[in-house]
Amino acid sequence: MSVVMGTYNEEAAIGTVLDDIAEVTDGEAEVVCVDGSSDRTPEIARERGATVIEQEPQGYGVAVREAILAPDRPIVVTTDCDDTYPMEQLPEFLELINEGYDVVSGDRLYHGAEAMPAFNRFGNHAFAAVASVLMGTRVHDTTTGMRAYRRTVVEDIEWTENTGLSAELLIRPLMRGYDIREHPIAYGERAGETKLDPLQGGAAIAKSIVKVALEERFR
Repeated sequence: MSVVMGTYNEEAAIGTVLDDIAEVTDGEAEVVCVDGSSDRTPEIARERGATVIEQEPQGYGVAVREAILAPDRPIVVTTDCDDTYPMEQLPEFLELINEGYDVVSGDRLYHGAEAMPAFNRFGNHAFAAVASVLMGTRVHDTTTGMRAYRRTVVEDIEWTENTGLSAELLIRPLMRGYDIREHPIAYGERAGETKLDPLQGGAAIAKSIVKVALEERFR
């Protein structure tokens, strides 16, 4: 299994995230960080054994796309580097992949996601509602950063989005008939400052959801 993430100035959280991954996987997970930081994030990641691919900051999707395509293990797990996602639930994701699912997608909203700012929580419910209508299939959390994928899924699809990549990573596999499972996860308060402007980022995500869903419907 590989655990991958895009990282950008997350020195306050990256050590904790990597320590949690090592603990829950007994140090057996390959970790890949695609990094554009100006702080100590890449240094901390390397100290903990992660592979760090450095690139100029180009946005969330560019980094995560590079991250998911870099390793060659049969299961790829994405997460964020801000300590909001529960690494202790990784074994549940792997168990579901082993049961036959192609993608297991963490549903932050199932438990309410009270640690998420109210505006963001409302936006994520709205994104899921729009995506559900466009796809004709009910989904609950389109923009979660914690997912597990069979390697064939990430290799077989051409990914195009940047800010909206998290939504694309769910919409395209679902609309192409892959077996998807949304799985409830806890969601914590982030360590460090958010890098995404909620209005500009939200608009970009909404645009990606509409674009990707329509592309898949008419492909």
